[in-house]
Amino acid sequence: MRTVAQLAGVSAQQASVVIGRLVELGVVERRDVPPASLVRLVADNLAARAVASVANLRSAALERLSALAADITPPPASLVVFGSFARGEAGPGSDVDVLAVRPPELTYGADGEWVDSLGRWGDQATRAIGNPVNLVEVEIAELPGLLSGPGPSVWHDAARDGVVIAGAPLTAVARAA
Repeated sequence: MRTVAQLAGVSAQQASVVIGRLVELGVVERRDVPPASLVRLVADNLAARAVASVANLRSAALERLSALAADITPPPASLVVFGSFARGEAGPGSDVDVLAVRPPELTYGADGEWVDSLGRWGDQATRAIGNPVNLVEVEIAELPGLLSGPGPSVWHDAARDGVVIAGAPLTAVARAA
């Protein structure tokens, strides 16, 4: 129970009480193997399925963002979720940071379709996942300089921890630029 308590951020006694109630409800099975207790979700239980679904919510959100990105016109050179959401550390009130790298053929002034399409994607993404999406946009030519700057930076974090949802990884885009 200590491990469950640590993962949940509660006391071992509270974890034991909750696990006991979940056993009563048929959501989990518990088998005592002294000095430990083994617990697992009951695969056939609807509530257990809901719990498992919530546990996979981040992956489902990233898949949905990626599916929505297919409608961005023209397609971005790279679209990367970074920050706390990418690292799996986001809370209910966290925003979702997304770096959009303009495609190479796009120039400022001739980018109306891109801006509109990216804005629509941001709105759809916010509705789909329920958290505000914070879009950061850069030109492809800017990327090598941003990633090669000294010391830790948001750009280094995005390249290291970011989750690519469209286009190529940031380091590959920077090399090609």
